[in-house]
Amino acid sequence: MIASTVGTAIEWYDFFLYGTAAALVFPDLFFPGHTPYVGALASFGTQAVGFAARPVGAAIFGHIGDRVGRKATLVVTLLMMGISTFLMGLLPGYSTLGIAAPVLLVLLRIIQGIGVGGEWGGSVLLSMEWGERRRRGFMTSWPQLGVPLGLLASTGMVNLMDSTAGDDFDSWGWRVPFLASIVLVGIGLYVRLRVMESPVFDEVKRTRAVVRMPVLQVLREQPREVLTSAFVRLSEQAPFYLFITFVLTYGTEQVGLSRQDLLDDTMVAAAIGLVGVPFWGYVSDLVGRRLVYGAGIVCVGAFAFPYFSLLDTADSGLVLLAIVLSLFFHDMQYGPQAALIAEGFEANLRYSGAGLGYQLASVIAGGPAPLIAAAILEDTGSSTGISWYILGCCVAALIALVMMPKPHLMTLPQEDDGPAGTDTATSSGGTPEKA
Repeated sequence: MIASTVGTAIEWYDFFLYGTAAALVFPDLFFPGHTPYVGALASFGTQAVGFAARPVGAAIFGHIGDRVGRKATLVVTLLMMGISTFLMGLLPGYSTLGIAAPVLLVLLRIIQGIGVGGEWGGSVLLSMEWGERRRRGFMTSWPQLGVPLGLLASTGMVNLMDSTAGDDFDSWGWRVPFLASIVLVGIGLYVRLRVMESPVFDEVKRTRAVVRMPVLQVLREQPREVLTSAFVRLSEQAPFYLFITFVLTYGTEQVGLSRQDLLDDTMVAAAIGLVGVPFWGYVSDLVGRRLVYGAGIVCVGAFAFPYFSLLDTADSGLVLLAIVLSLFFHDMQYGPQAALIAEGFEANLRYSGAGLGYQLASVIAGGPAPLIAAAILEDTGSSTGISWYILGCCVAALIALVMMPKPHLMTLPQEDDGPAGTDTATSSGGTPEKA
């Protein structure tokens, strides 16, 4: 559980660091000479490229993870993320390299996206498959903690360098958090290399249940599970990237709030998530994943309009309340989400199926969200349209939650609550078999 959480936190640190820089620094550094709107749009566009690459990473590493193993895959994804982030910190701007600067930035962002796309499935399964069935929500919520941990660490580093470098933040101060990533990667590798392979995957290999083409098989046999897993994340991922990245652009340029105050507020909200995410995962073990997740969807939808109303007051207390509540409602979904998705797939297809479902949401939710919000704001000059967009995402997610098939019941001996044995399990086709 610790190995999964530490590694995931480092990878999300890298991924979120880019989002913060895309809102604050990259428009002027890599896309100069444009209006603020066009520069922000171009910067968020490069951010969206990373989201588009995430399903590719899920497919590549899902195949490897279901055939070779969870542990080896997670070592590769951690290295990809860390090295690409470090190189971003060394990348000269447009004034030095010209058009090559944004091109290289996009290439590094693609590598980031592929790495994080393969990371989630493995980290969640490593924790889930070492745990007991009755505690799956709680166990898989810990790798999900990588999001608030990564957000807290990346925002904290940017905040620290913003206050330390002062006016030099835009020239060199922003690079320090990117360069520091290489140190975090070393720590993550040390932890992950000391963990044994998942006992569930060991059993898959022992019983010769490894699938030759797991990605193709899961798409052929369980397309509904993959698609509903993606669409159920609309209410979680799309609003989330508005709450942590677009809010920096909206708050500073539209409302006139200080960058420092917004970063501080985001850190407070992320810190609360350190408790909220495992708490909601634990609650889902008691009352059910769908009930907790559905309540989170409703809360985000109901908060879509009050959120921007609170921001528009420019009152420091109300702005803090808006940011804290936005991530609190997000955590209601994010805590039980990993178990909700992963339980829909058999052990020998889980890495591919859960990873694809989870990461496809990046194409329809996380990647386009800041772009759509920026376009709505530029076109209407109001946040009302953005609130309607959030509400629409929640409606679509609620429909997907209702349509999501029941959890797959095929288990392995190690997935039972008791010690490993020789029990058989029943697959969705009704045939008793070793998994």
